[in-house]
Amino acid sequence: MHPDALCVPPAAALELDRASAPLWQHQLSLLMESTGEGIFGVDLAGHCIFINRSGARMLGFEPPEVHGKNMHALTHHSHASGAPYADTDCPIFNAFRQGLPCRIDSEVFWRRDGSAFAVEYSSYPIIDGQQVCGAVVTFMDITARKREADALKRANDELEARVAARTGELSAALGQLRELSAYLDQVREDERTRIAREVHDELGSLLVALKMDVNWLDRRLSEQAARSPQEADTVRTGLRSKCQGMSRMIETAVQNVGRIITDLRPSILDHQGLWAALEWQAQEFVQSAELALDWQLQVDPGVQLPQAPAMAVFRIFQEMLSNVGRHARASRIAIDLRVRDQQLLLTVADDGIGAASAAFEAASAYGVMGMRERARHFGGQIVIASAPGHGAQLTLTMPLALTP
Repeated sequence: MHPDALCVPPAAALELDRASAPLWQHQLSLLMESTGEGIFGVDLAGHCIFINRSGARMLGFEPPEVHGKNMHALTHHSHASGAPYADTDCPIFNAFRQGLPCRIDSEVFWRRDGSAFAVEYSSYPIIDGQQVCGAVVTFMDITARKREADALKRANDELEARVAARTGELSAALGQLRELSAYLDQVREDERTRIAREVHDELGSLLVALKMDVNWLDRRLSEQAARSPQEADTVRTGLRSKCQGMSRMIETAVQNVGRIITDLRPSILDHQGLWAALEWQAQEFVQSAELALDWQLQVDPGVQLPQAPAMAVFRIFQEMLSNVGRHARASRIAIDLRVRDQQLLLTVADDGIGAASAAFEAASAYGVMGMRERARHFGGQIVIASAPGHGAQLTLTMPLALTP
């Protein structure tokens, strides 16, 4: 029950009419006992002059036990921390000492057994004529409400912490993605530069040499009619030799073109499938790196893979071998390739110097990052096991839609 129901005028003062005191007392008694809130009144000394049953029981008393007791000393003597609460600071007493009504929900009342409960209370002065003669206080136990508010605050704090953590993770991932994109752009430009250099240095020089030889042939043939038979025979021998040299240069050019095309996309991948392409790449690598090879293939030769995952597996395999060549300082490499339960398992292990696991998780480990992104695109993952002095083992696991 809100005490404003008892207050006249609206300024929150309760004006008592002596002429109607018996009727007022009866109605007030019925009103106080019908509410679940606690209600009590105090005189100017702070002693209880009335209290309803709900209020007394919230404090652990029966109403007669409270009458005449100093309510501040009985139930409002300490803060929630246990620190003493002086009655000069008590908002309840200020209601009649200073004529200041209040509504408080941040304090506690103390029970008879010494336990405290969170309380919301209102205190209004009782006015008799023009004189303040005490205060009426309404209060309720808000422990459950406080508990729910605290739980909500903890949930909000936890949610904010999780959102902040996830935002940080997304920001870090976005930063890594930008770095990876820049790295891939640089790799692409480096590859274009390498191919342009090879075309210029090797094919360009061969074509220039062929052009010079063709001009030489043209001059010799144009002079052929003016030569004697003996001179003509000698020139024809030179022409045949020149043509043979040109044929060798053309063959070299064809080989160089084939090698450049293979670097861009190995034709063996399209013609003979992934398994043959992986074995060919492994053999090419160990020959150029002068490593011993342990090759294990446990795949049905009739099984062929879709083009997109096959190319992803091939590029991941190339990067695995590249890591061995750049960093491992190995003498032997073991490759195990198998398909089991619709899963491709490709393991590359070396006996090199190894590295701490943190090296493979570094933000600058773009090769590893690129492999993982390729694998993740097809639902796969890269697992790395390595330790300084114990080599490294990289395993690709990828679910594949196999077609016989």
